[in-house]
Amino acid sequence: MRILVIEDDHRIATAVKKGLEQEAFAVDVAFDGEVGFDLASTETFDVIILDLMLPKLDGISLTKKLRAENIHTPILMLTAKGQVDDKVAGLNSGADDYLAKPFAFTELLARIRAMSRRPTSRIAEILTVADLELNTINYEVKRNGKLITLSRKEFALLEFLLRHVNTIVTKDQIMNHVWEYDADILPNTVEVYIGYLRNRIDKPFATQLIRTVRGFGYKIGV
Repeated sequence: MRILVIEDDHRIATAVKKGLEQEAFAVDVAFDGEVGFDLASTETFDVIILDLMLPKLDGISLTKKLRAENIHTPILMLTAKGQVDDKVAGLNSGADDYLAKPFAFTELLARIRAMSRRPTSRIAEILTVADLELNTINYEVKRNGKLITLSRKEFALLEFLLRHVNTIVTKDQIMNHVWEYDADILPNTVEVYIGYLRNRIDKPFATQLIRTVRGFGYKIGV
């Protein structure tokens, strides 16, 4: 899952980014509303964590602009004091949920997961194809009942593939969803990680699930 954090408090933004990356999410950060809007309107994210009070473009104005452009990425708005008026204004502008500062990271994570489970975003908790199963809550991956250990980035890559079962995904799509915007990756990085995944979830088993579609990208399926 790829998340955009728009927060001008560098301490909070850095802590949230670090915590979410520990949960195997790809995280981009913007420290003002204008940069946040540019990223949110040109890149693809699964969830946006948005501070209400931002320099250059406040959270409510940013949300309204995104919704006006038919960008319906789920938005969790952060409010400084949790006042009722702030909550109402945020929800009325198009935000999906709100969280008052200060907040516990565990609650933030729970809100993100709750938003991602809503039908409109079509995010499932357990993803499967054939005898392969990935649990997005406890981060377990099993094939034919056997537990498979993956790195965080391998897990994120497999999750992206499983959200597009029997669909060809390009290297660019993978990089845009699995790696952060400013990640220092080489052109063959995707190939390398696909190789890691194959070694863990394909080679020890009879049926190969990950396929290379020459000239296009990759597909997972039976």
